[in-house]
Amino acid sequence: MLTFKRLLAGSTAIALGTGFGIATSVFAQVATPPTQSPVGGAPQPGGTGSPATTQDQAFVSQFRRDADVTVMARPREGYEARGIRVGAFLVYPQLNVAPTYDDNIFATSSNTTSDTIWKVNPLVTVQSDWNRHSLGGYASVTANEFQQRSSEDTTDYSLGANGRIDVDHATQVTGRVNYMRSTEPRTSANSPTGALKPVRYDLLDFSAEGRHEFDRLLGTLHFDSQTFDYSNPPAASGGVIDETFRNRTITTYGGRLDYALSPKTALFVDLQGENHSYDHQSALDPINRDSKGVQALAGVDFEVTALMRGNIGFGYRKETFSDPAAKDLAGLSADASLEWFPTQLTTVTVAGSRTIQDSAVFGSPAYLSSNVTARVDHELLRNVILTGQVGYGDDKYTGIVREDHRTSAGVGASYLINRTLGVSVNYNYNKQETVKGVGNDFKDNRVAATLTVQY
Repeated sequence: MLTFKRLLAGSTAIALGTGFGIATSVFAQVATPPTQSPVGGAPQPGGTGSPATTQDQAFVSQFRRDADVTVMARPREGYEARGIRVGAFLVYPQLNVAPTYDDNIFATSSNTTSDTIWKVNPLVTVQSDWNRHSLGGYASVTANEFQQRSSEDTTDYSLGANGRIDVDHATQVTGRVNYMRSTEPRTSANSPTGALKPVRYDLLDFSAEGRHEFDRLLGTLHFDSQTFDYSNPPAASGGVIDETFRNRTITTYGGRLDYALSPKTALFVDLQGENHSYDHQSALDPINRDSKGVQALAGVDFEVTALMRGNIGFGYRKETFSDPAAKDLAGLSADASLEWFPTQLTTVTVAGSRTIQDSAVFGSPAYLSSNVTARVDHELLRNVILTGQVGYGDDKYTGIVREDHRTSAGVGASYLINRTLGVSVNYNYNKQETVKGVGNDFKDNRVAATLTVQY
């Protein structure tokens, strides 16, 4: 489902720049945070919870898009985690250790400071092994120890659970709840200058979704609630920097209707609403950041044999702020992704979006963010994966004159030694340039190596 909510955590992801290797996951796990393993880990549980009746097995969906499997999601026999069976559940323990060199840990334009960070991440995933329905959970801790700048040391943790109820062959209900204690990166545009320590925050995320397929129609309804709670970092000038004005609850709700023109092509419309409710206003920046948003998208979801598949939607969105002095944001909205399989060993992924993000910058409640990324994953050998990615973003702030351009690039490789061990190396480059107004320009280079041990 296409959404314009602020996605921060709680779903499995494959991305650059995590510090645990460019191939953060050569497999997909359900009910886990973004996985950092370069080892072929737990089998895809979504394939085990399908209905088992004769009627269900005879059901043929008009919306399946699985003619090919991406390089990162492909099962690798002999390299997957064994898991520990506990009744009807499988438990997957894992440990990631990643020494990382960062040449600009404070994301400054001059007088940069470099350091080596030791990242240690134990995590455990639990997944049901039922013929019908699904239930899973995870717990993760990430310790970041800076070799020279101990003021930047952090310990983040998260835990959560999700489940799926298979009502029948055409109807499923899913739910997810996650809690995390995390750290805002210094490279974030919302990170305050003059803070002696990075900003810490808590996030509680709950979501539910129901979907039903009938003949050529697929209907989906969803609800999501995210509650943020920020801590005040100490200020270089003394005292603390108030970040509690960012405490808020974001509620997203909506529905999507797909119509299958054929088993490989469907048209869709997606309608969504969003509500941002802040606990209080800042004493230094008394702007009311409360807002309500709406979005309407229309597009196509398709698969061209085993060569290409994608989901492309364009439409209109509007964000209305409670503060009469804040200018509303409105205009083109977009959410698109395209996967191309030039060979069975290579996956090319291109994605683009145009969203509205919350801002903590003085005088601006939000900014319009346009992004495009391109990624190539190549299976050099069955147990050697190469990856490269580039990205570009443009952020335009409302209420003030400011526009930022963001550029990113990265390359990496993962080597799966066996079912228990894996290693990866990666390099990531990030650049931010404020082309209008006053902002924070910086360049940041990171090199990391990751050792993964799992069972």
